[in-house]
Amino acid sequence: MLFHSTWTSLPRPHSFSEFGMTAESNPSISLNEFTYRRGREIYGEKEPADYVYQVMSGAARSYRLLSDGRRQISAFHLPGDIFGLGNGVHRFTTEAVIDTAVRLVKRESLETLANNDNALVKNLLCMTTTNLQHAEDHLLLLGRKTSMERVAACLIEMDGRLIAAGVLALPMTRRDIADYLGLTIETISRSLSCLRELGVLHFMDNNQRHVVIMDRNKLAELDRQN
Repeated sequence: MLFHSTWTSLPRPHSFSEFGMTAESNPSISLNEFTYRRGREIYGEKEPADYVYQVMSGAARSYRLLSDGRRQISAFHLPGDIFGLGNGVHRFTTEAVIDTAVRLVKRESLETLANNDNALVKNLLCMTTTNLQHAEDHLLLLGRKTSMERVAACLIEMDGRLIAAGVLALPMTRRDIADYLGLTIETISRSLSCLRELGVLHFMDNNQRHVVIMDRNKLAELDRQN
């Protein structure tokens, strides 16, 4: 799932059908759906990566707990996103941000189809490349950008992935955003308040979860690349 202009440069498959995987078209494919309540774990770190997942509704977050108890969120998975394509075992824990429905398919089914389907191999490579680009850009963000640049970059990313009817409805909390950007909740709150004072954002509720971006050009300017 992106930051600034570079994050949207690569297309990504947005459904299992784009992989040619539907139960109707291929009886060997078994697509199952599960619902996870808010905060429930979908899979844990170091668990076998036996399944590939797609968010049907809601949102999920992948994270790792550091030795001192701090949490680093590596990615948010939003409706349509495919995730969990690990190599043997999962490197992060993934859980539901809000009540979330996911569709899953066995990884071995993907591998079996890929043996005879060049288009599927191409899509898998595209998704892997996009995930790698996301990781590289996120590393740059954490290592080189100021707090305001990080918040602006996050809003730009979510604007491209979540915007509907002109309103950016954020499923994640400020703590989630803080753990994603490597900042404190207080810094997130100050940055959002500053953006509102600058006329860049308008909040439609007190918890600042429904946002209208009033000035995308100004927001992009605040996401300067070092």
